[in-house]
Amino acid sequence: MKDKATKAKAGRSKCRLGLPELEHAQSAVLTSLRSAESQRSYRRSIEDFVRWYCSEPRLSFSKFVVTRYRIYLEEQNLSSGTINVRLAAVRRLAYEAADSGLLSPELAAGIRQVRGSKRLGNKIGNWLTVKEAQTLLQLPNPDTLKGKRDRAILAVLLGCGLRRGELIELTVDLIQRHEDHWAIVDLVGKAGHIRTVPMPDWVKKTIDEWANAVGITQGRLFRCVCRRGKPWGAKVTEKVVWHVVKEYAARLGVSKLAPHDLRRSCARLCHNAGGELEQIQFLLGHVSVQTTEKYLGCKQRFHDAVNDQIGIEL
Repeated sequence: MKDKATKAKAGRSKCRLGLPELEHAQSAVLTSLRSAESQRSYRRSIEDFVRWYCSEPRLSFSKFVVTRYRIYLEEQNLSSGTINVRLAAVRRLAYEAADSGLLSPELAAGIRQVRGSKRLGNKIGNWLTVKEAQTLLQLPNPDTLKGKRDRAILAVLLGCGLRRGELIELTVDLIQRHEDHWAIVDLVGKAGHIRTVPMPDWVKKTIDEWANAVGITQGRLFRCVCRRGKPWGAKVTEKVVWHVVKEYAARLGVSKLAPHDLRRSCARLCHNAGGELEQIQFLLGHVSVQTTEKYLGCKQRFHDAVNDQIGIEL
């Protein structure tokens, strides 16, 4: 009888998780993520779920409960993208809990089968035109250190298509001559993928103006600038990059412009200038060419279609 009671107690411990077990699983999830941006997003999503989970009386961590959580999120009128990001974090939480022996594998497998929220329509991104991009680059004051830094940040985002996380980790030694062209060599990007990013001469010029003015010869390329106009610290944060883009976007008169929109703009400007889809994919570091196509925001054109004049017309 005692053995049966012990087994029953163990079984219960693997379906209902307390706060210590959830915190342990959360720590395992965050440790497994390389990107600081992903860590921040998953931490926020998991904390929101734990707060909801602990507010309900004696819930088991199961497919049924996670489905209830999805319904709860949908009732908050959140976008499908936001809901799916939060559900992805919960699935990862279940996986790590099962891997640590805190949750039965059967319950974890059920949780991973919870469907995400359906996406209705297409996500709309923001793309700058050539004129808007040129104007944006001219807005920072080149006579101040902050202006030099901000122009270099905007130039790297627009000219090289880097992510925020990649930009703040960019070091001086990664910028090298490669096949008689400036490039960011062996850049570690999302999910640990490594790529080499060509750097236009005009981007390198803005970087040199900033680096020479501050005297940066090694380490992180971009540093903070205090209100007195003096550099400090060893790097900038993603939040600093966000505010830089927001500041000049407001002056440009473009609402809701995010750093990632400059990456999208880089892709479309490359495509409009005749860049090959494959080369744009290499530039951005996309595993799937379909992702690159979404960044371009292309629409099928029937007037003057691509197959009208291909050289084999009768």
